[in-house]
Amino acid sequence: MKQSLQLTGLLAVTALWTGVPAFAKKAPVQLGVVACKTPPPSHCPDEKCPGEMVVEQGNAVEPKTGRKFFLDYPCDLKKGEKVTFILSLHGGGSYGNWQRHYFPILDYAKKYRLVIATPNAPPRVWAQVDDEYLQNIVNLVYTQLGKQNIKAFWLVGHSQGGMTSNRIVRTDFFKEKVTGWLSLSGGRLGGSPGRGSFTNLAPRAQAPTPGAGQPPAAGLAAAAAALREPPANDFSFIFTTGQFEMDEKGLPESSTWAARYGCGPRVRKADTADTKAGYVYDSTRQNPGSDAWGRLPRPGAAQVFVYPSCKGGRVVADVVRMNKGHTEGLEPHVSEQLIQLMLSAKK
Repeated sequence: MKQSLQLTGLLAVTALWTGVPAFAKKAPVQLGVVACKTPPPSHCPDEKCPGEMVVEQGNAVEPKTGRKFFLDYPCDLKKGEKVTFILSLHGGGSYGNWQRHYFPILDYAKKYRLVIATPNAPPRVWAQVDDEYLQNIVNLVYTQLGKQNIKAFWLVGHSQGGMTSNRIVRTDFFKEKVTGWLSLSGGRLGGSPGRGSFTNLAPRAQAPTPGAGQPPAAGLAAAAAALREPPANDFSFIFTTGQFEMDEKGLPESSTWAARYGCGPRVRKADTADTKAGYVYDSTRQNPGSDAWGRLPRPGAAQVFVYPSCKGGRVVADVVRMNKGHTEGLEPHVSEQLIQLMLSAKK
């Protein structure tokens, strides 16, 4: 008993001398100076998210540029734990916090062990001048977590954020790191669907709630041109779009990106159904509204297509949100379905 007490005392003294508590390995990790909170900061209510909330810039600061961004992660994250890192880019004319709720994976950070960085482009359109800021965010997260603890790194981008993902995934910095790209109506590798009709798109209203992007005509044409030359690097790819964003031909039944990895013929999985609406929409273009651009948030269903047995365990998939347009926020079940597809990639 005496020896046991002496050993306990020695351990306590050693912990004090090293400045590390005996329970440190079990203590949650705090990334940067961002204290994790439940619920996450600046989280929209289920309905009518305030305009002043969706324009908030973030709970973290990228120190080299001084620009803010949102950083969400599990509040019980442990040192050395393996996680999936996601850099999520908003569309043109939008904001980081709108993006956080358009594709609300922050709600699943704990369940699926996700670390999510959601930055902001000050002019609300991404350009090459923002590359350093994005790279610095990635470096910050890699340094904090340790490269060995990031089991996958996904780019996620809505609209012009998807086009930006398509550009930066080809750059030296990102092409060696990115293991997957999820395009949220931001262009499809492997053959793009035709555009739906945006002819009745109303001018942007001067409203306090921001929109989710610019009219897609010129931007999507440029993105389509870029997609004709696929990236040389290898990664998984998932595309999701609203049914009304496409013309009557709908989604192509094949994918040259899937063929690149020797995937099997497209398989339709069980539809995903939601009884709960998404958080956000574009309130500035609802008078009149447009099916193609997007109306008010509402429940819905999504068709899920996968190209199975891809080489290297990569994932190639398409998800079509039925009766939806470009800007209705994703519902919870379809959001979770996309996360599960991302996590199913082996590399």
